[in-house]
Amino acid sequence: MASTAAPAAPVPTPAPPLEQLRQLAVELRVLMAEVRVGEAQETTEEFNGEMFWKRLNEAAVEVSREATILTLAFSRLPLPSPQETQRFCQRIRLAIEAVIAVYYWLPKDQGVTLRKLVRGSTLDIVDGVAQLMDVLSSIPAQSPENKDLISCNSVLMACQQVSQIPRDNKAATLLMLTKSVDFVKDAHEEMEQAVEECDPYPGLLNDSEDSFGNDHNDAEEDELGFPNNQDVYWSEDDQELIIPCLALVKASKASLKKIRILVAENGKKDQVAQLDDIVDISDEISPSVDDLALSIYPPMCHLTVRINSAKLVSVLKKALEITKASHVTPQPEDSWIPLLISAIDHCMNRIKELTQSELEL
Repeated sequence: MASTAAPAAPVPTPAPPLEQLRQLAVELRVLMAEVRVGEAQETTEEFNGEMFWKRLNEAAVEVSREATILTLAFSRLPLPSPQETQRFCQRIRLAIEAVIAVYYWLPKDQGVTLRKLVRGSTLDIVDGVAQLMDVLSSIPAQSPENKDLISCNSVLMACQQVSQIPRDNKAATLLMLTKSVDFVKDAHEEMEQAVEECDPYPGLLNDSEDSFGNDHNDAEEDELGFPNNQDVYWSEDDQELIIPCLALVKASKASLKKIRILVAENGKKDQVAQLDDIVDISDEISPSVDDLALSIYPPMCHLTVRINSAKLVSVLKKALEITKASHVTPQPEDSWIPLLISAIDHCMNRIKELTQSELEL
């Protein structure tokens, strides 16, 4: 008696189109979390930089193409069928996985700074596509809103940025140092402007006076929570303390500029570890400058200013010593680094003098 063939398993029906987009967004965010902690792929093959950048650019272009196709498909009615949506999602998922795979191909010995930049660019692409899925799954097709096009444009821009990534760790180091210089420069300019105008909160007092009128007394203003002169203006002691603080921030900017010049002139592409060390410590300067800058605004606590100044001095000295001991400073004994350290110490000593009374309270 002939045996009866088993019936074929039913093909699962794909989820509704918008639900598939939402699920893809969830999957992409899981991938992002893995990329943040993922390590480079172990291989015995010699790294081919030219091939790496070619593959990364090609993978980014493919993501850009698939994101555009998907956006156009979901920006008009009727929406794609569940089966069509499944194919769209599979293609863009594969494109994203290809970008991530290329990132993992970049070995650590090419430099931590360079890997961080490539990882950041990779995460920007994945996050952009995830946000695009969120938008496409929440805004009806033919909606007057253009968030879907804006989100698609964000993906395209993230993909285009791949071609702007530095190609070696020295170039990556210079890029990061330039960003640090710009951050500190902006903070210094803001501090100088506030000091020159003697108005740390421009227009605040005048605007409030216009709103409340001049017939309100101090008690009424305090009751309303309106800041008084002590809260929004510097005292004479405050203004005296600001001078060495400004000088210290200026020294921070000068230090970063000098470090950047040394790296540009003497930095070697194969000395990746030393370049990474310079970037790591230099990255701490800008946040320390921000902490000091914020602490000089009234009402000023002189003890906080002293503490934040000391933290900045510690970071600056460490950055200068690491730079001095590295290959970018071929003649440490003839360098300008001791002069900068002397200037930094002078600023800190003056800050200590002006805040000594705070310690004695």
